[in-house]
Amino acid sequence: MTITSHGEELILDKERALYLPQHQLLAISDLHLGKSAHFRSAGVQVPSTIAQNDLHRLGLLIKKYNPKTLLINGDMFHHGLNTDIDEFSEWRTRYAELQFLLVKGNHDRLANADYASMQIDIHEPSYCLGPFCFIHDAPKCTEEELYPISGHIHPGVTIVGKAKQRLKFPCFYFGKEYAVLPAFSTFTGLYNIYPKTNEQIFAVTPNSVLEV
Repeated sequence: MTITSHGEELILDKERALYLPQHQLLAISDLHLGKSAHFRSAGVQVPSTIAQNDLHRLGLLIKKYNPKTLLINGDMFHHGLNTDIDEFSEWRTRYAELQFLLVKGNHDRLANADYASMQIDIHEPSYCLGPFCFIHDAPKCTEEELYPISGHIHPGVTIVGKAKQRLKFPCFYFGKEYAVLPAFSTFTGLYNIYPKTNEQIFAVTPNSVLEV
């Protein structure tokens, strides 16, 4: 789905990504690589393919939009170094020409040398582009003239069907004061968003992005 926000065209992709054509920038939030490996190391039976599947989806998005820049809007890595992050390091080599930017989130705790070794440029607390300020947690934005685009809360929306069935989906939220991107990782929960008047919610269904 294509929308206009603050005078710029934005593409909301059903793979939980945002593309800014004017800047050739692909943005995602809450990738949480390493989360599944962290749980497995603690004895929790979590499939080992979660990180692989998320990286495969991300690779397809890169192929689809051919961006110059990939922006991860916080919580790229869930914890410390582990096997999931080793897989990312190998995957990263396939996109040597693509600039990777990370706006640090509360889970991004690796040493700067670790990010540098994977050719990831760090921005803290935000990365500003055009009318937008990408920041992991919107209330912390101090750029008063810019519109914050955040992540962090893993937004979701519940849709009630004609037969009163209730389905919950990840969503994009565009409010008066800030926007929130859906969590890119499939291994996350959802926090229900209840829009106010003149706010927009776009549900991410398996087949498309729909305005609610």
